[in-house]
Amino acid sequence: MAYNLSAPPSSSLFSETSLFFTSLSPPKLPLLRTPKNLIFPPKLHRPNLSFHISAELSLQEPLLNQKAVSPSNPFVWVNPRNPQASKLMHKSHNSTRYASLPQLAETLNSCAPLDDAVSGVLGVLGDKIEEKVAVVILNNMSNSETAPLVLDYFLKRLKVIREVVLYNVTLKVFRKCKDLGKAEGLFNLMLERGVKPDNVTFSTIISCARMSSLPEKAVEWFEKMSSFGCEPDKVTCSVMIDVYGRVGNVAVALSMYDRARSEKWHLDPVTFSTLIRIYRSEGNYDGCLNLYEEMKALGVKANAAVYNALLDAMGKAKRPWQAKTIYRQMVKNGVEPTWGTYAALIRAYGRARYGIDAIAVYKEMKEKGLEMSVLLYNTLLSACADVGFTDEAAEIFEDMKSLGTCKPDSWTYASLITINSCSGKVEEAEATLKEMLEAGFQANIFILTSMIQCYGKAGRIDDVVRTFDQMFESGIVPDARFSGSLLNVMTQAPKEELGKLKACIEKAHLKLGYIVNLVIDEEETDGEIFRKEVGELLQSIGTDVKKAYCNCLIDLCVSLNQLERACELLDLGLTLEIYTDIMSRTPTQWSLHLKSLSLGAALTALHVWVKDLSKALENGEEFPELLGINTGHGKHKFSERGLAGTFEAHLKELDAPFHEAPDQIGWFLTTQAAAISWLQSRQSAAC
Repeated sequence: MAYNLSAPPSSSLFSETSLFFTSLSPPKLPLLRTPKNLIFPPKLHRPNLSFHISAELSLQEPLLNQKAVSPSNPFVWVNPRNPQASKLMHKSHNSTRYASLPQLAETLNSCAPLDDAVSGVLGVLGDKIEEKVAVVILNNMSNSETAPLVLDYFLKRLKVIREVVLYNVTLKVFRKCKDLGKAEGLFNLMLERGVKPDNVTFSTIISCARMSSLPEKAVEWFEKMSSFGCEPDKVTCSVMIDVYGRVGNVAVALSMYDRARSEKWHLDPVTFSTLIRIYRSEGNYDGCLNLYEEMKALGVKANAAVYNALLDAMGKAKRPWQAKTIYRQMVKNGVEPTWGTYAALIRAYGRARYGIDAIAVYKEMKEKGLEMSVLLYNTLLSACADVGFTDEAAEIFEDMKSLGTCKPDSWTYASLITINSCSGKVEEAEATLKEMLEAGFQANIFILTSMIQCYGKAGRIDDVVRTFDQMFESGIVPDARFSGSLLNVMTQAPKEELGKLKACIEKAHLKLGYIVNLVIDEEETDGEIFRKEVGELLQSIGTDVKKAYCNCLIDLCVSLNQLERACELLDLGLTLEIYTDIMSRTPTQWSLHLKSLSLGAALTALHVWVKDLSKALENGEEFPELLGINTGHGKHKFSERGLAGTFEAHLKELDAPFHEAPDQIGWFLTTQAAAISWLQSRQSAAC
């Protein structure tokens, strides 16, 4: 092997781009400090080499051209990975001999890791062994147990010009085996024997650490280079962008990437997948897409790891439409989807409530024989719960149990109970709860909240009270969501049953119980006092439940025909910015937006809006050409009629001239003339 190049040693690493192609998935690591003495190398000015550098070359191996084969130099080693290897070997005086060396390496790979066994195999080479023969054999080995013995065999019998080359090709064997421990041991042995490591030594160990999913060790070896007089070249620095990103040192990773772009380093897909994950963790989802476009512009072909990172980012960003586009590009570009691809799609579609798409991905996974994890099953069932796919959820659950590859956990059962609860399927919910208890899981507050909602939807108030008492007796402390579910049940219960539920609410949440008493008992409380008490309650609870509480209290007032209090609560919700942008005005259209409201709150908002329109008419304000009411995209996920259907019926009762727009789902529109005529007729009727 012609390893004694005239070019600097660092140039040999430039040909080894295949060192760093492996995709890793290491565990999360703590943020490593950036060493103060970490100085990136200056721009490298390489001499014009007389040979072509190939990305497929092995360590310190130039590509020989035909001119190198001459009668004066008949013993020229040919790199077997060279595209012209067959032609060059044919012209080589020792072509037959060198062609047999890879086979000899295979024999060493399978022999016992004993000195005698290794000597027995290598004895066929005789006493006069050329150094290039030793390099070829070690370079083709893949057994980390026998490789050190082979190295020692050659070192004892050869007069080596550059010992470091033999050590480097042996390090390659350890890298193939992902055996960082042996690689580090050989490095220490090199130092003991007075062999000075070079750039290739460090790059091989760094790539071994990277392939072994130990990026923190790769950083450690990278930062050792300067103490041995070695400066990393562009290839090594490119690799370290990925490594620093994986250990959490984002600042260094991004800084190196900026330099890579300015100096036009070669970057591999693995590095881009890491950068996309960095941007995703920072919430820079547009940055993820920009990286993808930059990668394409640089001519780097995206692999599955890049596409999967992009799909994860779009899922986290709740951009399922972009996830669809990326997946289509992946398939179009001939990249085979992996398990991670489908998992990312299910998560993306599940988060965005794209139930049909999520189930389609699940079916495709089944067709390809890919196994689902419990987490993916739970994500899929959660998506079914969000969109009301009761039958589909039941089928998926049965598939999960029949396959036997993963068992349902408490979240699996909780999702099924939620689905049956929201659908009002009491018997199915109870059967699932029983199965869960028999499987050894305990009912937590989330599951009990679902059961209470289920019983409330079915009008089984006594079962609501029984479940509440059981929860209280078991020592589970009610939280804000649980208390909100009791309040929601109260909005659906007949008036004669409200006393039972009021007693439960008083135990669960004293302040809420006090306000419910004010509403149910219809006490003549001053409006300002009532507003103050409710305001204190709403400000004391989490943002995630404020709107639910406010909606339920308004619904309760509406069901008890307390419209004035309902209006006070709506106004309070607007003041506290629990409700925003309910009413809007533009020069061409005045609108009422109801899609975030419960039915009672929506009816209350309509009542207030109509009063405002009447005042505007009295004050002589000029009405726009259109007036509209937006109830959202049709039906509620678990309702037969939904807000749009229920609201349409209410508008007919009011004889309001609003009609559903055929080209705008969830919108009810009317013209200026029709609205004014209707408002005037209402004013006349009131007189």
